[in-house]
Amino acid sequence: MATPETTRAPRILLVEDEEKTRASIREGMVLEGWIVTEAADGGEASRLLKAGGFDLCVLDRMLPGRDGIELLGQLRGGGDATPVLMLTARGTLNDRLQGLDGGADDYLTKPFAFAELIARCRALLRRSDRNPPRILRCGDLQLDTRARVAVRAGREIALTPREVDVLEYFMLNQGHTVSREMLERDVWKQPRRLTSLDNVIDVQIMRLRKKVDAEGEPSLIRTERGVGYRIGEPGA
Repeated sequence: MATPETTRAPRILLVEDEEKTRASIREGMVLEGWIVTEAADGGEASRLLKAGGFDLCVLDRMLPGRDGIELLGQLRGGGDATPVLMLTARGTLNDRLQGLDGGADDYLTKPFAFAELIARCRALLRRSDRNPPRILRCGDLQLDTRARVAVRAGREIALTPREVDVLEYFMLNQGHTVSREMLERDVWKQPRRLTSLDNVIDVQIMRLRKKVDAEGEPSLIRTERGVGYRIGEPGA
């Protein structure tokens, strides 16, 4: 997998009051090799956050004792920039905007696919990584992220700046599904747009695929119908 090398496992603070949900998320994160500390309410989470040392906080919005939004405000008000992924059963636009305006770095509505939760956590962990990889590889495709040049099987691919951004994002999430919402937020940088960018994104990826997967070459970029896109070696 083309991910930045780290010298230690990421430390995650998981704040979720529902025991079964918390246990399920924790189990999956541990399988990822992450170190997980749990909190079941806002008070406990506040004490842990004050101690510091976390690379990411996965924070449920509705908590006993102290609401997630209140806890987030305390965190940001104290100058703590720990990345926060907020989880909530509330999926309205106003709720999403309240979470993002309150200082959350990302917002995921329940129920969610666990694969998307992990992908979003990885994205937030990468944002705080000071040493991203220069060369990304997927099969016979290589992308130099500094020179912004893509080469496949010795053939240089002429890409627009936006196509380079999309390809880099795909390769950083190699082997995992990337949703249109993730692309809209992390590549187009428009998490609060009222008008969907789905058609724009689909056209952009269609053009990128034609360039990367030229005639006669095995397809690397695939559509996950109804979910998003995935890059990976054929047969993987």
